[in-house]
Amino acid sequence: MTDRISRVGRAVLVAMLWPFVQIWRRICFVGRLIKLATLAVLHSPVGAYRAAIRWRDWAMAKVEYLQAESTKWRTAFNIVKSPYSFLRMMGLSPQMAIGLLAVGSTAGTGVIVSETVFAERSFARGDAGVYNAPLDTPVFADDQYNTLRLDLGATSVGNITIENISLGTAYTGSALPSGESNVIYVGGIVASSNPTFAQTYLEVGHLIIDRWRCERLDISHSEIHHLIVSGNASDGQSISPVPGTPRNRGINGGNRADDMTTQGGYYDQLRITAASSGVNGKVDVLRLSNLYSKGGACTLQYLKVGTMEVTLNEIGGDSSLATKAFTIATSVIYKSFTNTSNVEVVMAVPAAQ
Repeated sequence: MTDRISRVGRAVLVAMLWPFVQIWRRICFVGRLIKLATLAVLHSPVGAYRAAIRWRDWAMAKVEYLQAESTKWRTAFNIVKSPYSFLRMMGLSPQMAIGLLAVGSTAGTGVIVSETVFAERSFARGDAGVYNAPLDTPVFADDQYNTLRLDLGATSVGNITIENISLGTAYTGSALPSGESNVIYVGGIVASSNPTFAQTYLEVGHLIIDRWRCERLDISHSEIHHLIVSGNASDGQSISPVPGTPRNRGINGGNRADDMTTQGGYYDQLRITAASSGVNGKVDVLRLSNLYSKGGACTLQYLKVGTMEVTLNEIGGDSSLATKAFTIATSVIYKSFTNTSNVEVVMAVPAAQ
């Protein structure tokens, strides 16, 4: 009887306390949610940081691996092509160097692959070819084509620098391209046998002709605001530009093309022209320095220039002052003209290098 009363009492007590127990459980549940949310907020930056570290370490491992592989391949290519570089340094043309290697050893194949497949031709590296400025890679190149040709068009270029090169027959085994008489040609193109071609000019803000060695230097059919001719030695000279009113000019173009620079190399010819019909080429500063040539004339024509400097050049090769190795024709019109320290000196043909 007593046990029955005790059980009934407990049941009544549980029934009375049940609502309070449920309320307490819900309070505890809400408290756990608040605690979990708080911990998640506190730990989320740490988790994100650890995830970023894992991604960073993975990416850096791949970059380090690729860099190590690239270094190994570059070293291998340099070893393979070293005989070719040595022969070029000794003055041989690219064709002769490749020919000797191909005939004399198995290195020739490796050189050709390295130079033409794995190493893309480049103006900056001084590879021969036809370049459409401002592209650094040629639109045409061939192992038998050893002209450095740069075609300028409507896209203006800020600065073009070509220096320290040998041209024409100035090195052993070279010859001018078939049908050509100019070792260097800089300027526009006039319509001749092609009646559909509209004449072009090369527009230059500042043109620097510096330390050339030429058998002949002929400047004609040009408009130059300020012409500076100074310190030139020539085997006979005729400097006869005429005054006029050419305007001063600089070449703008806003976000224009990148500068183009190359130095060192051996070529049968250098051509810088405006080759598209009716489209003038445009460059703000064109610097051509230390060009050594033999076997033909150096010709500049169909130019429109703000300032043109012709300084410290040596021109001649027939040992006669009667013939005029250095000429500035009456078709050259200037606004202002500085003509100082130009002398006539008997000169022999430039020596081959």
